[in-house]
Amino acid sequence: WDISGKYGDISEKMSRPPQLTPLYPPFLSSPPTDSCDGDVELSAARHQPEGLEELQAHTKFTKKELQSLYRGFKNVSSPRAPFLETFTLIYAQFFPQGDSSAYAHFLFNAFDADGNGALCFEDFVTGLSVLLRGTAQEKLNWAFNLYDINKDGCITKEEMLEIMKSIYDMMGRCTMPAPRDSAPAEHVEQFFMKMDRNGDGVVTYEEFLESCQQDAAIMSSMQIFENTI
Repeated sequence: WDISGKYGDISEKMSRPPQLTPLYPPFLSSPPTDSCDGDVELSAARHQPEGLEELQAHTKFTKKELQSLYRGFKNVSSPRAPFLETFTLIYAQFFPQGDSSAYAHFLFNAFDADGNGALCFEDFVTGLSVLLRGTAQEKLNWAFNLYDINKDGCITKEEMLEIMKSIYDMMGRCTMPAPRDSAPAEHVEQFFMKMDRNGDGVVTYEEFLESCQQDAAIMSSMQIFENTI
């Protein structure tokens, strides 16, 4: 996929020190818009997902945007190239100086709604709709699901440390100044000081949601990618 042009600034945004919000995935080779009438119409027969009307009803994408997204999705997913592998390669292009494999795996699992180890187009576009055009609460719910690795309804320090280590590994030498080895653990402690309101050692969804909603910086960061497509 071409990662130049409009998406060139994404890598800059994503190279900032890790925040308490998820790093959004750069999926698209070119932005799908309603203006590409000819291209979409010519390829509609070959690039139209099943249940298009239902997807349109359950996401915030138009019919033409869904067709364009489907075309890109099919171009990178095949039995010979599992989507997780492709997912990881895409992140490697954005962060060549680090190791993005662990974070890409966590992100893949967050998109894999049914947890079957495969990413269908419906899972992909539903998650993307939330990240790009969902409400703040929908995005926070998605972020909580990313951090809650074992999906038991709460975030532990161990889970958060895995996520933080994967983010710092992904950033590699991109983070300036270079972080200390203890930076991921320190970030986790800051996270729990802010989020673990009752001090029981875990962060529930309610604690996470309330803490984020009261933090202006976090809420503002939810809007960074709203106009990506």
